[in-house]
Amino acid sequence: MELTAQQKQDIEAARSALSETRRATVPALEEVLYELMPVLDHGFVRVIDYMGDDAAIVQAARVSYGKGTKKVSDDAGLINYLLRHRHTTPFEMCEIKYHIKVPIFIARQWIRHRTANVNEYSARYSVLDREFYIPSADQLASQSTQNHQGRGDLLEGEEARRVLEILKEDATRNYDHYIEMLNENEEGDIIDESKSGLARELARMNLTLNMYTQWYWKIDLHNLLHFLSLRADAHAQYEIRVYADVMLETVKRWVPIAHNAFIQYRVGGVGLSAAALAVVKKLLAGESVSQEDSGMSKREWRELMATLEQDV
Repeated sequence: MELTAQQKQDIEAARSALSETRRATVPALEEVLYELMPVLDHGFVRVIDYMGDDAAIVQAARVSYGKGTKKVSDDAGLINYLLRHRHTTPFEMCEIKYHIKVPIFIARQWIRHRTANVNEYSARYSVLDREFYIPSADQLASQSTQNHQGRGDLLEGEEARRVLEILKEDATRNYDHYIEMLNENEEGDIIDESKSGLARELARMNLTLNMYTQWYWKIDLHNLLHFLSLRADAHAQYEIRVYADVMLETVKRWVPIAHNAFIQYRVGGVGLSAAALAVVKKLLAGESVSQEDSGMSKREWRELMATLEQDV
């Protein structure tokens, strides 16, 4: 995305300011603090502030003072244990604040995670920028025939070209009408002194959902990992998954031990029902088992067989 000279100056000023502190800091995360990490065509993720580190998780679990004499391997073992057994409170002792720029239709999906503190850009107060998300050709897919909320095969040729044309035309036309109704340009200056212009809180209703919004989003590590387990998953919608992927990299910088445990037990791990566990035990014992006598639904059976890389 293109930054204004003032935005670049503000980011550089924030990154160049140094403060002494007795609080824990993480050099790897400090390297990217305030830095803009591009996402999609005009979006971004920025880390604005954070509190705590891997040691804070360990300290909270042990209710101890300072790092003590424990080895890093001991800390890793404890964090692994906490995550494996879902002892989540110590992870809530760490918090991080992001500045996010995201398309509105993805923001509406994102806001369903009700465990963060959010302050969003006000379109009642300010004029929105002329920026829309237009998907690349490799993201223009048809509706999946198997998943009611998923994508199928890519659109091709004239159909794909026409879809992109409609998206661009509608977004541009509606924004032009938005500006016309406001009687203000993008800088907030009056266009025609003889007209009053429609209130900003009303004019915004005509905008398309691929417009970008911005917010500050503060969340503790436990709830952030839950968010990432859903939104960085391969089944998540592409447009929110790319944000989650960038945020997961910031978690890796911030709390590398907790990140490794998350990858091990959440991203790379699988939860099994009692019936599924019974099937696994039978397979390990060399017994033959079928879906009909497993006590599992056809869908759960297929998922288990796919996880175990077994032929259905």
